[in-house]
Amino acid sequence: MPDFNTPSFENPLFDAKPDQQEKTPETFAQAMQDVTPITQDKLKTHNKTKLRKNKDKQYHRDQATQNITLVADGLSTEAVNIVESDQALHFSAPGVQLRVIKRLQKGHMPWEQGIDLHGFTIDEARNQLSQFIHASFHQGCQIVLIIHGKAYSESGSLPLLKSYTNDWLRQLPQVLAFSSAQAKDGGAGALYVLLRRKK
Repeated sequence: MPDFNTPSFENPLFDAKPDQQEKTPETFAQAMQDVTPITQDKLKTHNKTKLRKNKDKQYHRDQATQNITLVADGLSTEAVNIVESDQALHFSAPGVQLRVIKRLQKGHMPWEQGIDLHGFTIDEARNQLSQFIHASFHQGCQIVLIIHGKAYSESGSLPLLKSYTNDWLRQLPQVLAFSSAQAKDGGAGALYVLLRRKK
């Protein structure tokens, strides 16, 4: 049986470091002279920004409802009644009180949200308008502002966007009435829109 009390070697401590004379470089450049730089031609594109999921379930339900309704709207980009560039537009569904319409026309009912349709194609404007009206309705807005602009006759352009907006708003069930805006809000190039109250 081995004797664990008796060491099996005479000198248990030894220096494993080789016997070298230390040479300290005088400059950083001298210290780095044997280093080969790594070449890399690929850009690191990893994005560390984390997207936060909206935890509001009602928001997601509303978005799903809007998308389903958007398909069901059936707003057309075909034949439309062309209106004049400076023509004032008015519409009201049956049952809307005259005094409410007059207040809307005079801009006495402050608008809560707005959208500018300038720069959109007819198809894009239709989708943007439909989504905006649905979102505003679900958020409980009563008065919104739609800026459609006006194409002047002298430029040879027809006011198509204004004409389509006039047509589309009449088809949306959330719209109770609309009227051309006051000059401070865009005049004949914009509309005040009265929405139904969300039940």
